[in-house]
Amino acid sequence: MSLNKVILIGNVGKDPTVKYFDSGNAIANFTLATNERGYKLSNGTEVPERTEWHNIVAGRDRAQFVEKWIKKGSSVYIEGKIRTRNYDDQSGAKRYVTEIYADRIDFYSTGKRPDEPDTQETEQPAPQIAEQPPFAEQEEQKDDLPF
Repeated sequence: MSLNKVILIGNVGKDPTVKYFDSGNAIANFTLATNERGYKLSNGTEVPERTEWHNIVAGRDRAQFVEKWIKKGSSVYIEGKIRTRNYDDQSGAKRYVTEIYADRIDFYSTGKRPDEPDTQETEQPAPQIAEQPPFAEQEEQKDDLPF
């Protein structure tokens, strides 16, 4: 048995490109940056933050979602699989490209779509609940029981 599954949370590096085909299908491509925090080793050596760039490919309905909602800077959650393809460049050298084929794409940070207006939340006081002794209702029901 084997499993090819990737989960990424990151920020979109540039606006996606979307290509439509004669069949009506579409493919969206964009880059996604994921960051690993920097840290300090016990000996004092500082390891800097590291950014990885991922090539994301989204097809069918996901491509239309990407075209409509995903923009540079969007924070997204992606589930998919790794695929590597190769091609020969203009000089004849073999090149390899690793891509993430997205099965699921969701907004991550705010859940807010880019075209929604920013709204400031105002803190609402908690609703007031009249305090009752615990099990008050149950004690009243005991008196009504036929046994």
